[in-house]
Amino acid sequence: MPATAGAILIPLLLLFVTLQRLLELAIARRNTRRLLAAGGYEIGRRHYPLLMVLHSLWLLTLWFWWLDGRAVWIPAAGLAYILLQPLRFWVMASLGRFWTTRIIVVPDAPLVRRGPYRFLRHPNYLIVVMEMAMLPLALGSWPLALIFSLANAAVLHLRLRVEVASLDRRRQESSRESSLPDRPGA
Repeated sequence: MPATAGAILIPLLLLFVTLQRLLELAIARRNTRRLLAAGGYEIGRRHYPLLMVLHSLWLLTLWFWWLDGRAVWIPAAGLAYILLQPLRFWVMASLGRFWTTRIIVVPDAPLVRRGPYRFLRHPNYLIVVMEMAMLPLALGSWPLALIFSLANAAVLHLRLRVEVASLDRRRQESSRESSLPDRPGA
């Protein structure tokens, strides 16, 4: 690859994404431990290894794509990927101590309805879907974008079924509790 902007930007972007994901895993582990200590419990544990393998393979494949000399910088897709990052940080900040890579249910915790959660039920998954496609496209690989997007869709289908069922139960319980009288005989 000639000394172009892509020759510099691609490894920097891959390094950024790698470090970002490692930091996020550390944050997720810390938050998971805290939520479990606060009485939370994990659901969807069976599909979690699939999610971890998928994301690891995605990133490793992109590194190999670049190391093999096949990566070509596509500025529009690269910019789209970069513009997703503030949205990713907004999701994490909105969830705060509840942000984790696992599905942890804390029975009495309020449902988050701030930040992007005012507009979408699952903004984090939408961002991840776009990232899974945009980063391979930024490196000039529509086949990798397609393969990983399809694999991600399959894993997200499993994950969303579990998470939505849990959230729906919590919403039903919350609405039943709010319809109860405040005191006996009221």
